[in-house]
Amino acid sequence: MPYYAYILKCADGSFYTGSTGDLSKRLWEHEQGLSGEAYTFSRRPVELVWSCEFPLYKEALFVEYQIKGWSRAKKESLIRGDWNGIHEIVKAERKTREKKKRA
Repeated sequence: MPYYAYILKCADGSFYTGSTGDLSKRLWEHEQGLSGEAYTFSRRPVELVWSCEFPLYKEALFVEYQIKGWSRAKKESLIRGDWNGIHEIVKAERKTREKKKRA
């Protein structure tokens, strides 16, 4: 059974990152707004803008958590498939961290 990490673009322009074993069902749940406390409830409609399939749930979950820690610019590069853009963002982040360590 495949598992997925995914990114939704919400009506307010924000991104929601998640993981699931049934992508079609999960998208339907987001669209239906089954939980009033869910992030996407008041941000519908949502649009699937990126997904990736994994053989193990723990891999999809790991990628979900990684992406949740990313900047908006890095997420947008991933959605576009712009690997050079991601590389440049990572280099800039690394430089910033190195400067902070020296300060």
